[in-house]
Amino acid sequence: MPSLRIGSRGSQLALWQANHVAGLLRSQGHTVEIEIIKTTGDKILDVALAKVGTKGMFTKEIEEALADKRIDLAVHSLKDVPTELQPQFTLAAIMQREDPRDAFISVKYARLEDLPRGANVGTSSLRRQCQLKAMRPDLEIFPLRGNVDTRLRKLESGEYDAIILACAGVKRLGLDKHVRSRIEPEMMCPAVGQGALAIEARSGDADVLNHLKFLNHAETRSAIECERAVLGSLGGGCQVPIGAFAEHRDGILHLRAMVGRPDGSEILREIAEGKDSEKLGRETAQKLLKRGAEKILAEVYNEEVAVPRQP
Repeated sequence: MPSLRIGSRGSQLALWQANHVAGLLRSQGHTVEIEIIKTTGDKILDVALAKVGTKGMFTKEIEEALADKRIDLAVHSLKDVPTELQPQFTLAAIMQREDPRDAFISVKYARLEDLPRGANVGTSSLRRQCQLKAMRPDLEIFPLRGNVDTRLRKLESGEYDAIILACAGVKRLGLDKHVRSRIEPEMMCPAVGQGALAIEARSGDADVLNHLKFLNHAETRSAIECERAVLGSLGGGCQVPIGAFAEHRDGILHLRAMVGRPDGSEILREIAEGKDSEKLGRETAQKLLKRGAEKILAEVYNEEVAVPRQP
């Protein structure tokens, strides 16, 4: 079996993901190497992600290595992958999804509802921010960057009363003990692709694509293609207040999607179901646009985004 080179970011979580995929490939008889690649998003640590607003900020440099044939495949958190890939690249596999929900993590409080008025909550996600503010306008939202360990240390040092992280990343790092409660999708719609891993490769590399087929999970792929159709139709990137979550139930794809103002003053939500994943995503996005999502997103893109202040 051929030797394969994986490109990955260098964070603890990214390396867990790359090593997880490497282990699966080795079980098939491959020799695997991992190359750590620093991305734009890794270099800009003192600015809230919403302020940067660059599509592909966590994938661009890895794709350059893929194009240059320094690596054979890339392992990404799917929510970091732009909806439009250059023709030379393809998502060779979308792996079975881990828990897609957001996790409520706090030293003192068990649930979001238990936070006192004016409590400090850490997140750099506009999607989370707008849904938190809609549920609890009294909360103070502050930016939170860094790897999972860094974020947990900031919480434990008292900088925040609570932080919101993706359940999947916390679980993959064996840090589940810190999760006080999980926020259901009907309360906080997840990010597109949250909880899933994407394997990107060169479109014309038939041998590599063939070796990666076993990593693909068809049901997860169908659900995420639906979510990405929502995001693509809205023209959104991963740092805008858009959420979409699709899941299969009894052969039917159920989708919920949202677009909101960063301050939580307005959130548009749609729930739909169907069998054609991409069609369902596109039609749901069109419903959101007709209800005013276009105006909300234009304001987010064209004006200074309401980025939380530093604590």
